[in-house]
Amino acid sequence: MPVVVQKYGGSSVANVQRIREVADRVARTRASGRDVVVVVSAMGDTTDELLALARQVTANPSRRELDMLLTAGERIAMALLALALNDRGVEAVSFTGSQSGIITNDAHANARIVEVRPFRVEDELQRGKVVIVAGYQGVSYKREVTTLGRGGSDTTAVALAAALGAEACEIYSDVAGVFSADPRVVPGARRLDQVSYEEMQEMAEAGARVLNAQAVEFAKGRGIAIYARATRGGDEETVVRRFPPRAPGRVVGVASEAELVLLTLGPGEAELPLLLESLDARGVEAKQLRYDAPLGTSLVLSLENVHGYAALAEELRARFPAIALREGLGAVSAIGAGINARFASVRRCLGLLAEEGLAVHGLATSRFRVSLLLEGAAVEKAARLLHRELVERPETG
Repeated sequence: MPVVVQKYGGSSVANVQRIREVADRVARTRASGRDVVVVVSAMGDTTDELLALARQVTANPSRRELDMLLTAGERIAMALLALALNDRGVEAVSFTGSQSGIITNDAHANARIVEVRPFRVEDELQRGKVVIVAGYQGVSYKREVTTLGRGGSDTTAVALAAALGAEACEIYSDVAGVFSADPRVVPGARRLDQVSYEEMQEMAEAGARVLNAQAVEFAKGRGIAIYARATRGGDEETVVRRFPPRAPGRVVGVASEAELVLLTLGPGEAELPLLLESLDARGVEAKQLRYDAPLGTSLVLSLENVHGYAALAEELRARFPAIALREGLGAVSAIGAGINARFASVRRCLGLLAEEGLAVHGLATSRFRVSLLLEGAAVEKAARLLHRELVERPETG
């Protein structure tokens, strides 16, 4: 039978009633004649609550022990969903990330999947069971429990879909698909019927929370279509797959993110490897890195995936006396195919923000994105402004 992989986010399994609703949906899919693999996130705010609990014990929790702690959330959700399905007469079995064959590197708290060995999953599907997998987690080649970072359950689902040759990967959340901006921030945000892999990956990298960037990377590599839907809603969806390019320069979405830090270090080629060594030692990834010999180094850090920032900042200031850390920043990004074929989009973004008196502290571009670094308090206003002018009424440009 064809295989479908379904992923349910934390809001979809936030309580017992919602777990029952998910079980009903999974049971209907199974009754339609398809094998079903379900990937679940932790219930509701469980991950945040466990993280807060760890920080009550210590201000600088070990990344390894955090992985041991946080993976408990998904295990609770997977077992409860298996119980609900079995209670409905649908045979189901739950597996942790390691039991399902999710092999990662050894980067605790932000691991990457390097291989999927779904032998146990395949065996149970052949026995006619629904297989439920704990998202967000795997096991390293050192046999250490690891987590995949924010949105890691998406990555689990798409990686399993690729390994199983699934016909589709369905991502369920509390939002009916992918929107042109965060509807909670931008009133004029629109649901997109379809998005290319490249556009979706750029939106995810820029802060959009519907899909994980690494998950989209997996899907693109294997040509797997992703269907983003609401758990509790109608038939509305967004399809993410390979599409013909849009007209160059058209903006399809605006994404934003907060809690960024701009790190700058003066000239000194010898210091750059030492700085990167310090960041690697703590598993810190830079969102943007620029080195200019006469000017020095600048990079942007996202605090969302930095554990123990206070200790990191203290260490960097002690090791590099000339370093500057500018906190309280955010970013807003305009995304679209060929957006930087000419400088018109960059000029327009800068002009719109200048008209509103919003200072830009940095700018970065790619083939699909223009990103502007701002004060954190200005990000939501900037997102609404750019969306209104570039997405809702682009003909005025």
